[in-house]
Amino acid sequence: MPDFDLDSFKTTWQKQPVEDKYNDSEILKMLNKKSRNYMKYIFWISAAEFFFFTLFGFYYIIQDQESSSFMSSLQKLGVEKNAELKSNLENIYLVIKTITLLVTGYFVIKFYQNYRKIRIEEDLKAFITRIINFKKTVNAFILINIILFITFTSVFTCFVFYVINHQNVHLESSEKTGFIAGIIISTVLCVILIWLYYRLVYGIIMGRLDKSLKQLKDIDSQEN
Repeated sequence: MPDFDLDSFKTTWQKQPVEDKYNDSEILKMLNKKSRNYMKYIFWISAAEFFFFTLFGFYYIIQDQESSSFMSSLQKLGVEKNAELKSNLENIYLVIKTITLLVTGYFVIKFYQNYRKIRIEEDLKAFITRIINFKKTVNAFILINIILFITFTSVFTCFVFYVINHQNVHLESSEKTGFIAGIIISTVLCVILIWLYYRLVYGIIMGRLDKSLKQLKDIDSQEN
């Protein structure tokens, strides 16, 4: 019986060619399909946000709770409640809600258009470009939402000081400092929460999309 050399057997086995489970064409199709799905998820999330804000806005318009709550805060500063002030507050809230819905609605449409433009049989370079553009759209959506929040907060702050000056309300320096500090702190905290929300909701999907994009770029570089 011939001697059995285990080391020689292992060396021979390791040198045997290993066939790829999937070829580049199959991998490309899978990556394209996964990328389309990630874009679809972002579209549906943004659409859900749009409908949520719409229903939320209508609810508060009917209940009239936002202006009443803000009015109570103004009264604590010594501002006198009147019809003109109430009307101005309602108009500001209406403008803010309208702008928010228009911006969100615009990006919902953009996400949908980007998703619809993706084709599995599309040229690889064109497909990579579309993914990159989609990522830019998502980042713009997040950035604009944060900018809008800071802008709206600034508008309310200016409105408060306008009303205080218009009604000749006397505030101590400590009260003004405390009021401004409270606005700054609350604004920073809200911006952080908004960023964390988008980082959590969109970040997970965008991370997976980045991974697919990297693999697509690797395939493209191999083909070239």
